[in-house]
Amino acid sequence: MSNTDKPIPRVVILVAEGQPRPYNLAAIKSSADVVLTDAAGLPEASRGADILFLWDFFSSALKEAWPNADSLQWVHVAAAGVDAMMFDELRRSDVVVTNAHGTFDRPIAEFVLASILAHDKQLHLSKALQQQAVWRHRELTRTEGSHALVVGTGGIGRATARLLRAVGLEVQGIGRTPREDDPDFGAIHASSELAEHAAWADHVVLIAPLTEQTRNMVNTDVLAAMKPTAHLVNVGRGALVHEEALIKALQEQQIAAASLDVFTEEPVPADHPFWKMDNVHMSAHMCGDVLGWRDALADQFLANLQRRSSGQELANVVDKERGYVRTV
Repeated sequence: MSNTDKPIPRVVILVAEGQPRPYNLAAIKSSADVVLTDAAGLPEASRGADILFLWDFFSSALKEAWPNADSLQWVHVAAAGVDAMMFDELRRSDVVVTNAHGTFDRPIAEFVLASILAHDKQLHLSKALQQQAVWRHRELTRTEGSHALVVGTGGIGRATARLLRAVGLEVQGIGRTPREDDPDFGAIHASSELAEHAAWADHVVLIAPLTEQTRNMVNTDVLAAMKPTAHLVNVGRGALVHEEALIKALQEQQIAAASLDVFTEEPVPADHPFWKMDNVHMSAHMCGDVLGWRDALADQFLANLQRRSSGQELANVVDKERGYVRTV
């Protein structure tokens, strides 16, 4: 059978209420029979669907719709993390899961560098003093030669390591497979040794995917091991950190500061302690969302759809047990 004789796949695109649709929807429709739905309509829309495109990438609606997904072969998530949509039945199935691996690597790396520079150069304090019309000279921290421990050695972690090394930081990694001669990190240490190596770092950067193994990996022991001058940056998932332990460590000046883009509850409740803590710098889960990011995600799905239609292997296939795309 030629490519032109292949049956047209049925693609269900899950879109949240008020969420912009993929800009290239017409191009997707030229390659597939497309149905758009929200979470409430997913169980019905899943019947007979070959492909599910989770444009609403934080949705967990597939689990409820799973009994109806009788023809599903491929799920694509428009995000780097797949933790929100994973469940046991999907893991055990033959359904292929792909994600947005690669799209956010450089933007998130730039955000991490910006967070480190803002901390070392006291930019947050300078802005606060400006708003109070206070002139206060200070001495700043040299970023070159400082130590960054990057927790998570996938594509985003590697882009971050390369960028930090380019501006003069010494970088090591924490990952699943330790090694001593990694081209981006130099040394990668085992995840179980995080507390041991946290003491080396001026900046501990969290980029790991959220799995059962990484949940609350930054706990009381890790925070106690960090330097009193250390800075925690979390651009991975909020649940990588035991939040109550972090609040206590920051309040008691056990560590110096935290730059947080992700949280255990989002949006962060108005009465959360983080809002009023001078040594916490918050952003609204946006570290990779540079101008044009939605279009890049839409293009990535279309390219993968075209690969499938031409008989090529899908790109960015997620290891469903590990919860991420395996690289090296």
